[in-house]
Amino acid sequence: MSKSLSGKTALITGSTSGIGLAYAKALAGEGANIVINGFGDPDAIETERVGLEALSGAKALYCGHDLTKVDQIEAMMKQAADMFGGVDILINNAGMQHVAPVEEFPIDKWDLIIALNLNAAFHTSRLAIPYMKSKKWGRIIQTASAHSLVASPFKSAYVTAKHGLAGFTKTVALEVATDGITANCISPGYVWTPLVENQIPDTMKARNMTRDQVMNDVLLAGQPTKEFVTAEQVAATALFLCSDAAANITGANLSIDGGWTAQ
Repeated sequence: MSKSLSGKTALITGSTSGIGLAYAKALAGEGANIVINGFGDPDAIETERVGLEALSGAKALYCGHDLTKVDQIEAMMKQAADMFGGVDILINNAGMQHVAPVEEFPIDKWDLIIALNLNAAFHTSRLAIPYMKSKKWGRIIQTASAHSLVASPFKSAYVTAKHGLAGFTKTVALEVATDGITANCISPGYVWTPLVENQIPDTMKARNMTRDQVMNDVLLAGQPTKEFVTAEQVAATALFLCSDAAANITGANLSIDGGWTAQ
């Protein structure tokens, strides 16, 4: 039985764990070559890489490049192009968070969050688009966030980056609309990942709350379903956006947030 993405190559940033790894597994399941990127334990990453090849029947490449540095992004995209000819599906998923009031927000953290969550998506996109245009087919997907649509206190850098990512995606979608390329955002609410888990202590401090209070009164307060989104649900949406059925979905921002932004 043929797989829908056989012969295609997908590069997913921030994909050694969490949502990014779920994307990689979903796309590998449909036969795509996979390029994963991120940090972590080398043995664990190699185990995942081998597992992706077993899942896809194709190739998987690990690039450990630092996406806050332009030359590292360029090196990663060149490595992917050298191995696979180019990237057909680009998913910008790498991100980080820091929670602090604006007047206390560390400048280095602001710069880091903007570089990783926003600037990196610009650089990967500008480098991937020429190949996609040559093939007359491409899919660019950003993991935005409910914070691309609404704000929360103490997350100024993250909210700024995600709003910027949504605007950038709309612009790209218009520019490549006649080239067989789509560009969309997926905006999850709170997904239970290391990124969410790791911000709980800072939120406890900033809001003077207990862990349970942060979980129930902050994280899930805005999600009417009172459930965390799963990484697999986000990945399934990306898989749909890569299908022919989604060829006319472009410039969209698809919320998967348990009703958060419907309020």
